[in-house]
Amino acid sequence: MSYQPAPQESAGEDEDDGFAAFAVAAWPRLVRTAQLLTGDFHEAEDLVQTTLAKVYGRWRRVPREEIDLYVRRALINNNLSRLRRKRVVHLLTPVLPESVRHAHAGHADAVEQRTALLAALADLPARQRAVMVLRYWEDLTEPEIAAVLNCSIGTVKTHARRGLAALRAHPGLTLPHRPSSAPTAPLTPTGARP
Repeated sequence: MSYQPAPQESAGEDEDDGFAAFAVAAWPRLVRTAQLLTGDFHEAEDLVQTTLAKVYGRWRRVPREEIDLYVRRALINNNLSRLRRKRVVHLLTPVLPESVRHAHAGHADAVEQRTALLAALADLPARQRAVMVLRYWEDLTEPEIAAVLNCSIGTVKTHARRGLAALRAHPGLTLPHRPSSAPTAPLTPTGARP
């Protein structure tokens, strides 16, 4: 979902040049992404708030076609700064209140799986977690992630491979493994198998 500025209705439409409209539209998506990065909803809201405050200071200098890239990069960088300052891995509490646990069995299973996934993501190093969130939650391509993280595509691929391996090996998660492909018989010149 990319930001498309609304056409200006008048020369003095708004003092913020559309920042408020962008922030309102982007808030839910940014908070969901930040929650996967931080593992905590309240920390995610704080992270998004800090990011949007910093973006507002540069809003008029950022080309409108690069807003999404700029905000994602700012969100990732602010999260890395937050981790450096705190030096603490934030884990989601794995125990749910009794009322939620027994309310609905299907819902409880989904909540437990989500909790396990958030805990597994929290165990990843910050850059791996950022790649996993941007790739599998934000559905960005490898070149887009490389642009957001300001790194090479090879680095993105390495973080994605290592992140998936770590998630598959995490004791709290049961992710499906890809079946190993059995060697196939070579094709004959006509394309048919012997």
